[in-house]
Amino acid sequence: MTENHNTVFVSRPGVNGEPKEENFRFEKCPYPADLQKEEVLIKTLYLSVDPALRCRMNESTGVDYMGPWQIGETIEGFGGVGSVIKSLNPEFAEGDLVCSQYGWPWKEYFVRKPDKSFQKVDRSLVGGKISYCLSVLSLTGLTSYLGITEEGHLQPLHTLVISGAAGACGSLAGQFGHLKGCERVIGICGSDEKCKYLTDELGFNGAINYKTQNIKDELCKHCPKGVDVYFDNVGGAISDQVIKQMNKDSHVILCGQISVYNKDVPYPPPIPEETKQCLQQNNITRERFLVLNYPEKFDESLKQIAEWLLSGKIKVKETIAEGLVNAGPAFVSMMRGGNIGKQLIRVASL
Repeated sequence: MTENHNTVFVSRPGVNGEPKEENFRFEKCPYPADLQKEEVLIKTLYLSVDPALRCRMNESTGVDYMGPWQIGETIEGFGGVGSVIKSLNPEFAEGDLVCSQYGWPWKEYFVRKPDKSFQKVDRSLVGGKISYCLSVLSLTGLTSYLGITEEGHLQPLHTLVISGAAGACGSLAGQFGHLKGCERVIGICGSDEKCKYLTDELGFNGAINYKTQNIKDELCKHCPKGVDVYFDNVGGAISDQVIKQMNKDSHVILCGQISVYNKDVPYPPPIPEETKQCLQQNNITRERFLVLNYPEKFDESLKQIAEWLLSGKIKVKETIAEGLVNAGPAFVSMMRGGNIGKQLIRVASL
């Protein structure tokens, strides 16, 4: 009998607590029983690890589109890619590669009756890298692309600043900004290694290490004409500094607020009165961005992203942890900034 394992949620970090490895437990679980009509048996190959999952560790997520994890239950993440091992569903055959962007359990083998969120993987689009279904050709890529195109209001000669710039969304958003005509793209991140990656590999015009450099001074140096568009992945003090450098009638793309995910505050979190006044006085838009509000644009957007990917116009970086046993440690590392690009778990090989 084939062994099966899962990752179980065993404790909450507590109010304003950081995730710890002991919040997760890797353990054996039953191998799936016989299939029922229209069900498929799936072997997980890759799992997506996302900062937005942090709110599911709380008793209340603060949002209405996903609920909290329950103590003692298998963790349900966002995306996953797997192989169909057995099928009683006419739409899926043994050997098919499938992916979903929501509701994939952190489990090696599981049974599912596929709904419309389950899709077959088109191997020609991913260039042989099936993990791309969870990074550039996923909700991550769509968030970056649609954030830029729908909320950024980019114009030629614009200056785009991105916080969390070496992360999954930030690293793509900067490249999309350049491809859409930005004159300057500046990234903010937390290490010299990440800064070098942004400028040397991704073509950012400049990068700021917020841990060792003065953000205000560096923004003045890199953005002599001010900031026109800000792709905000972190919130907090970093974003307050960027907003102070923004031009009149500019735009904040409120993608994420990872700096406050460990705090017991509503989402989007409150901002200082000084920052509010700056937004109002300069007529800066700052509205919460949720990619799920743009489903009608998914197909067209993914087609454009795939074209850029296959033509070599964008580069993709992934940080991959090996084995489901390392899912908890990988999540903790990501929340501490240990990843460059998308954080993934390689659960198994084809």
